[in-house]
Amino acid sequence: MDMIHMNIVESAMIAIAREMGINVQKTAYSTIFSEAEDFTCALANRNGELMAVADFCPAQIGGVPLLVRSMVKEIPLSDMSEGDVIVHNDPYRGGLHTPEHTVFKPIFVNKEIVAFSVCIGHFVEVGGMVPGGFPGEATEVFHEGLRVPPVKIMKEGKDVPEVWKMMLANVRTPRGNYGDIRALISAVDLGEERLKSLIEKYGAQAFERTVQDLMDYSEKRMRAELETFKDGKYTFIDTIEDDGIEDKKYEIHVAVYVQGGEVVVDYTGSSKQAKGPINATLGVAWSAAFNAILHMTDETIPLNSGCLRPIRVIAPAGTVMNVDYPGSSVGGNTESHPLIVCAIFGAMVNCVPDRVMASEGTTHGCFVFGGHDPLNDEPYGGFDFSYVGYGGRLFADGNDATDSINGNCANTPMEVFETRFPWIVEEYALRPNSGGPGKFRGGLSNVKQMLCTGEMLVSQMTNKHKLSAWGLEDGQEGALGATLYKKSGTEKWETTVEGYGKVSPSKYSNIPMTPGDRVRVLAPGGGGYGSPLERSRSSVEEDVREGGERGDGGDRARGQGEGQG
Repeated sequence: MDMIHMNIVESAMIAIAREMGINVQKTAYSTIFSEAEDFTCALANRNGELMAVADFCPAQIGGVPLLVRSMVKEIPLSDMSEGDVIVHNDPYRGGLHTPEHTVFKPIFVNKEIVAFSVCIGHFVEVGGMVPGGFPGEATEVFHEGLRVPPVKIMKEGKDVPEVWKMMLANVRTPRGNYGDIRALISAVDLGEERLKSLIEKYGAQAFERTVQDLMDYSEKRMRAELETFKDGKYTFIDTIEDDGIEDKKYEIHVAVYVQGGEVVVDYTGSSKQAKGPINATLGVAWSAAFNAILHMTDETIPLNSGCLRPIRVIAPAGTVMNVDYPGSSVGGNTESHPLIVCAIFGAMVNCVPDRVMASEGTTHGCFVFGGHDPLNDEPYGGFDFSYVGYGGRLFADGNDATDSINGNCANTPMEVFETRFPWIVEEYALRPNSGGPGKFRGGLSNVKQMLCTGEMLVSQMTNKHKLSAWGLEDGQEGALGATLYKKSGTEKWETTVEGYGKVSPSKYSNIPMTPGDRVRVLAPGGGGYGSPLERSRSSVEEDVREGGERGDGGDRARGQGEGQG
């Protein structure tokens, strides 16, 4: 094992993945790619093992190995030719949820496949019962949108017209989807070109041997790290507040077994799968476990399939942790995944208290909308993120207004948002008093108030409107989230339950909005760590100055007093 050579090859592959990502950002049509960066680019070997990835979305990173293996089961290596490009979004074939499309390109050297160039991207529009791809009231996968099994969208470098027609005929925004698919294809083309150059420099056999050494090294590093964890069984139960269909709670049971440099994450005991779209796929169950363990271990360990080998996952089928066909799962990747990660943190506080945090806001907000653009005479669809407070830690306050722990997505500038969509943003700010009090307080979330300037349908898939982010070691809960609507000509802010008769205030479909209507989205804050009585005087004074501590007596539980006229 030549450490210098191995590090050079790893750095080169990470650079390739990063360049692929820049390519997506610069060429995609949708703001979820060009601004929010909700995509991941990676390189995998012929066996589906992750070789390298840049700093993209943790949910997607952990999903790569299962996605590639599932794809190869249906399209064997022997059926692939140079220039082929495969697309896939099926949540029952290793996918994470319906909006997430994965594009694969086999990389040939000397007429043999040596690797795959991979790009995963979240498409805003996938058809289904709502514009924007997040039907909060879906009860089966067919409500979510077009489901594409692994299929070649390009053969030997040429488009497959029938596949393109099928995919674009089933979405509301064919022009935008066409551009976004092309962006992902151009990224895997670039990955192929750059990796071929790297392999030609060192030779195919030397490259493959180096990658295997890299994975083995990563595995050894991870096992050594986990050996510092105290052996034992660590448990926790967290709760999903509802599923959008029934006003009932669903439990996520986590048991983490640590022994001799290995970890087993067992979800046995979790609630049976829900009628609504909060269920996790197997890919999400895997990815969430990987995400949590990676957050608790040395960040310098090379991120590839080697470091995942000591982590095993048990996810019983037919539960909220492993949905059975044809159950709905679109919210499992955005809402359940961060809840799972935080549940694992809750379990591991008794094992590695200095490496976990209290619960974060565990949601991406997923405020989606769509309608007809009269200026361009075509449909449009949009996705807007909310940014939550992270949990306090043993040594520090939680981060403020950060994308939930499985996303890593960026903020869309207001100027871009208002230019692309019929909204005027009236307020966008940190949300005062939203972090849970503690020796180290929870992070503040954000608040966004928007004025509608066109006719549209709005849907949402979010969380923590009924159950707050929990604190640790006597830390207090963070503020609940809320989405409040005010119809034109009225002064009353209402939830969707109050104003539209929906079952859930956080998961719903097709709310009609017209010019003059307003919506106010308040993201949930993070839980605190440690007793608030132990917070230093200087930190309390800074809280008051910065708005990090309750000072107005307002009702944080529902956002009352936080509306505007």
